[in-house]
Amino acid sequence: MRRRRKETNYWMSYADLMSAMLMVFVLLLSVIILDYKSDMDEKQRQIDAVTNVKNNIIADLTDEFKGSNMNIEVDPQTGAIRFPGNILYEVNSSELSPEGIKFLREFVPKYFGIILQDKFREDISSIIVEGHTDKAGSYLYNLNLSQDRAFSVVQEIYDENFVDFPEKNLSKDYLTSNGRSFMVPINNTDGTYNPDKSRRVEFLFRLKEEKRIEELQKLVSED
Repeated sequence: MRRRRKETNYWMSYADLMSAMLMVFVLLLSVIILDYKSDMDEKQRQIDAVTNVKNNIIADLTDEFKGSNMNIEVDPQTGAIRFPGNILYEVNSSELSPEGIKFLREFVPKYFGIILQDKFREDISSIIVEGHTDKAGSYLYNLNLSQDRAFSVVQEIYDENFVDFPEKNLSKDYLTSNGRSFMVPINNTDGTYNPDKSRRVEFLFRLKEEKRIEELQKLVSED
């Protein structure tokens, strides 16, 4: 009887140990799940914060230009401002036309007045004037042409004869130019290539946290 009692006690101790280990495992798993959820919630909060800033900028740009007769398109996803190159230039030229200069004098103060207002300024990383061409000619020819066109816009904005606007000096901390040749064409709704729309100049903005948010979005989607 004494031996059987010892065996029973041994079995009960082993069962208690296993139960305790199982409880510890469940507690650790719960902590890991809670930490994971907290981390994912924080990532989503950061994504939402940057997305809200971008959406607010796009909404303000859309409101500003939707009623104008300036032939401006605001990309609803990126906030890029597009207008046809023939507004600013003659074919195969990077010299701004008189009509193009007039257009910029009306457009630029309104654009910077929105992008660099107090509620957005701290979130803006850069503003890019980007030139694009159609597919006529070689890549290098069009790369040079698109770069010259983008630069000519920046050059005009800071010309001493250009109209003054409150954000003019401040904008120098943000504004740059870039040419993309014919690498980013615009297509029609049916997917066919549109050379007229592809010849264009765009004003784009980048947010400080945008690149990191893109990385976070990848992590969230993978998880």
